[in-house]
Amino acid sequence: MTDRTFTIDRDIRRAETPPGWFYTDPGAFDACCRRVLERTWHFVADAEVVSVPRMVAPLTLLPGCLDEPIILTRDDDDAVHCLSNVCTHRGNLVAEHGGKSSCLTCRYHGRRFHLDGRFRSMPEFDDVACFPTERDHLAAIPMAKWHQFIFAGVNPSMDFEAVTAEMDARVGWLPIERARLDPTRSRDYLVKANWALYCDNYLEGFHIPFVHESLDAVLDYGAYETESLEWGVLQLGVSKGGESVFDLPRSSPDYGRAIGAYYYWLYPGVMFNFYPWGISLNVVHPLGPALTRVLFRSYVWDASLLEQGAGAGLDRVEREDEAVVEAAHRGLRSRFYDRGRYSPTREQGVHRFHLLLSRQWAESA
Repeated sequence: MTDRTFTIDRDIRRAETPPGWFYTDPGAFDACCRRVLERTWHFVADAEVVSVPRMVAPLTLLPGCLDEPIILTRDDDDAVHCLSNVCTHRGNLVAEHGGKSSCLTCRYHGRRFHLDGRFRSMPEFDDVACFPTERDHLAAIPMAKWHQFIFAGVNPSMDFEAVTAEMDARVGWLPIERARLDPTRSRDYLVKANWALYCDNYLEGFHIPFVHESLDAVLDYGAYETESLEWGVLQLGVSKGGESVFDLPRSSPDYGRAIGAYYYWLYPGVMFNFYPWGISLNVVHPLGPALTRVLFRSYVWDASLLEQGAGAGLDRVEREDEAVVEAAHRGLRSRFYDRGRYSPTREQGVHRFHLLLSRQWAESA
């Protein structure tokens, strides 16, 4: 199965979508983890998890898929590090609980590491020849930050700044650093569908009049726009009535328009949804060919604007998306389905995603 391949025509008018097996075959899911998800950036946490020196936060990079144990630390010099959470002695997890610590100590045999990952000490190793070496330090994991949001990857094939540069240029003027996580507006969703199908659905406003009655009531479908970026997609939600819109600076290319939402998707599976009240973050965790966990996190900078305009009723919108995506996944398993076509006016974002997917799939085959 992993020898299968697919191509996406760059001309959306001629292009066909990925074949059904890409979404449903277990071998395709495993191959996608290796060919795509090991080679891209993924959101792991915000900087608050290691807000002060000597804080340690053990995490898992894409649990259920990559399952890579990592640690975020902040050392005494106030520098943040992303490290492998695997002891270089016998492979035990170094940090099993978060909190404050002056060093990292493996509880199996007592090997210690500095908070930047350098080997520190090891009992009963005085007679070991040629020890320690570079291999005895904890491996550094590729890490990058966009404002307070921390990303990591196993072996990303693209520069992180290329992924976020266009988003920063368009909405970087917003008070992003003031946004704080609101746990009461954050939850996880378990979607019985392939992760890429969830992204497909996010990447087009084509379905809004048919699936999202409440959202269709506040967004101008005729003015909805999609822009393809180097490593992402921007969808512009224009308000119908001009209520709950951004107070745009004159320097913005959107100045003078009633923008109610900026919907940014960063390849392969992170969505930054900007509303006048703050940011709704969707983080996609693939768990299997037919199972996806979506972490829904709300970061608020102006609570007085909550539940207004396009940024209202997000739980309902998410549940509506979940239902239609699960139904589509069941359909993709049909023996009578092969490939579909794109709407050139409404599915440019989906087409962009599939171009990036097919390119990475072929490059690492």
